[in-house]
Amino acid sequence: MPKFIQGLELSRLFFVEAVKPILDADFPSLKYAAALTGHGSEILGFDTEMSTDHYWGARLMIFLAEKDLAEFQNEINEVLKQKLPYKIHGHSTNFVLISKEDNSLIPLEIESGLVNHRVQMFTIRDFFRDYLNFDINQTIEPIDWLTFPEQKLRTIRAGAIYHDEIGLRETVQRFDYYPQDVWFYLLASGWNRIGQEEHLMGRAGMVGDEIGSALIASRLVRDLMRLCFLMEKEFAPYPKWFGTAFSHLKCAEYLTPIFKQVLSAQTWQDREKHLVKAYEFVAEMHNQLQITEPLTAKADDFFGRPFKVIHLHGNFAAAICRKISDSQVKSLIEKELIGSIDQISDNTDILSKPHWRPVLRKIYE
Repeated sequence: MPKFIQGLELSRLFFVEAVKPILDADFPSLKYAAALTGHGSEILGFDTEMSTDHYWGARLMIFLAEKDLAEFQNEINEVLKQKLPYKIHGHSTNFVLISKEDNSLIPLEIESGLVNHRVQMFTIRDFFRDYLNFDINQTIEPIDWLTFPEQKLRTIRAGAIYHDEIGLRETVQRFDYYPQDVWFYLLASGWNRIGQEEHLMGRAGMVGDEIGSALIASRLVRDLMRLCFLMEKEFAPYPKWFGTAFSHLKCAEYLTPIFKQVLSAQTWQDREKHLVKAYEFVAEMHNQLQITEPLTAKADDFFGRPFKVIHLHGNFAAAICRKISDSQVKSLIEKELIGSIDQISDNTDILSKPHWRPVLRKIYE
């Protein structure tokens, strides 16, 4: 069993020690980019030995100009099949298909013959069309940002580029983070979600529905966590790595123990006690951003009822919306603060399948 190497580093070694020398020798004048981005836990840096059971290994993405892809793709593929080493740092460079449903492959060691390698070739434009259903020759509009799943934006930002002669880095940088007014809109939408549900946790508990109360509390924890990602300008990943990625945020040291207490509480009163601590801390995080006038960071009763809330008196959403100047974003505010597709839905297919994006755009149009 070879020593585990995290996927981004294995990909770098694969490129530097195996693929690049072949390309330099056989295609010396070819301009290209080499990277690893897109799907996979290793793109986020969260892969472990368990990740090696499928869709993981010595793989690489080569980006070519359109004319070069048409001219050289097949030739490069055949040369790599013939010349790649069978292993790189103990890991097989040969793969075998184990599932036709999702095209899952696993490394399979061989000692002779052609290498069924995982060096994929694209144009930059085709990759982004396939991954985001977006044409990079177009301007990224506010509605585009709202319909790009955060998990995909995170992988684009986190992916590694090992070599670039054709402008891949410049394209990737376009997706680095939300424009300011889109960011404001998402922050306001996050606060709006909290304001809509924070009083319901106690109300459900007061009538004896502790399960319902706990479910609402867990939703509030998730919304607070998502708000923290926004405040620290980090894209949130999909559920498997949501908590792991949150633990890397600056605010996690204080908030993680509180969130654990909320989720383990047995009564609504206990949940509320811990949620109030989280509300007030996140409210103060907002004030530290200095994007609005300072707002009340103290929880208070909801219209005199015995349920502590943070959003009623501060109205963070309204204060943030007042700072938005972009006309397209302002028109979205008039249609209600529904937020991005991640704030609307957690459906796996909608967030992972790019063919949904044109349909989702219609929600905002």
